[in-house]
Amino acid sequence: MLAILQARMSSTRLPGKVMRPILGQPLIGRQIERLRRAHGISRIMVATSTREDDDVLAGYCHGLGVEVHRGELSDVLERFHGALVAAGRPDHFLRLTADCPLTEPAVIDLCISRHVESGADYTHNTQDWTFPKGLDVEVCRTEVLEAAWWQACDPYDREHVTPFIYHRPDRFRIERVIRDPPLRFRWTVDTEEDFAFAYDVYAALYACKPDFGVDDVLDWQAEHPDRVLVNEAA
Repeated sequence: MLAILQARMSSTRLPGKVMRPILGQPLIGRQIERLRRAHGISRIMVATSTREDDDVLAGYCHGLGVEVHRGELSDVLERFHGALVAAGRPDHFLRLTADCPLTEPAVIDLCISRHVESGADYTHNTQDWTFPKGLDVEVCRTEVLEAAWWQACDPYDREHVTPFIYHRPDRFRIERVIRDPPLRFRWTVDTEEDFAFAYDVYAALYACKPDFGVDDVLDWQAEHPDRVLVNEAA
C-alpha cells in the first residue's frame, strides 16, 4: 500500500524539525527507515510544499530513492489529492506525518490489516489516543479522500486533511483500532523536549537494535521515569 508522508520545513513550533539530525541522519530519514520495515507498505511518497525552504527536504528524500510530490503549503488536502493523482490513484493509501521518528511498523501493519478486513472507508488508531502519540496511522480509500477534496470548504478541514471524513460517521464507514491497555505517552516531535526524548531513545537503543520496537521504548522509559512525556490529548 502507498504511504504518503506529510512533511514541511516551516513547522511553527519547531522549524526545520524534519531535517534535524538523529545520530547523523535527518529525523525524516530515520522515520522512513522504520516505515520500510512495515510489511504492508509497498511504496512511500513524501508530500511537501512548493516553497523554496522545502527544496532541501525534497532533495534529501529524492536522494533516499523516495518519491516526492510538491503542492500547496496550507491546503494540505489539495496536496494529498495531487499526490494521489501523481501516484496513479491507488485504491487505498496511508496518511502519516513526518514528526514521528518512533513510528512502529507493527502498528502500521495492524491498521492496514484491520482496514482491509473490515472493508472500511477510513481506519485510524487515534480514538482516545490509546496508542502513544507519534504512532498515529490513518488508512483511507482514495475515493473517500477525493470526496473530501471536492466538498470540504472549512479551512480546518483543508489543512488537516481527514476531519471532513472522520466527523461524518453516518456517511463513511470508519474503523477504529484501539489498544488495551492504553499507552498514553507522547512520542511525537513538536517541541525541543520532544526532540530530546526521541534523540535519547535512539542513542540508547539504535546501535544494538536498529529495529527497536514499542516494548524496547517502554523498557527504556521504565529505566528513565523522569524522561516520560504524557500525551495531554488523552
